[in-house]
Amino acid sequence: MADIATRFDALDASITRWMARHGVRLLRISLGIVFLWFGALKFFPGLSPAQDLAARTMEVLTFGVVHANISVPLLAAWECLIGLGLLLGIFMRATLLLLAVQMAGTLMPLVLFPNEVFTRIPFAPTLEGQYIIKNAVLVSAAIVIGATVRGGGLVASKTSHRR
Repeated sequence: MADIATRFDALDASITRWMARHGVRLLRISLGIVFLWFGALKFFPGLSPAQDLAARTMEVLTFGVVHANISVPLLAAWECLIGLGLLLGIFMRATLLLLAVQMAGTLMPLVLFPNEVFTRIPFAPTLEGQYIIKNAVLVSAAIVIGATVRGGGLVASKTSHRR
């Protein structure tokens, strides 16, 4: 039985080292795909489920100055730029700054249009509300990626901590 436990620990340590070595890069690439994909959808009218809500949010935030015909292509380009920066791993500080600003704007419908993003405020989000709330995961992913911009990284622990 001890032999099985030793082999399991060795396998577990190997998998943990692999995740520490590749996890942040995979996170950056998957986040880049999400931004590039969702951004690209906004270039084609009617394909993005968030397009109308995003346009109305931009119009409110700019006090009616920026209309949908400008805000949607601008947002599409912004998200594609974030996606490309993440996919290519370039200009990471600027990319993450663009992401942070975009995420702040993305959360605004929760405040500006609560009746549209919740069926019962604040417990039952609509599909659009769920789309917005899931951005907490994207923000957390960006924070992890941001922690590596100055050379930080994940390191597999040399000791095994079992819970």
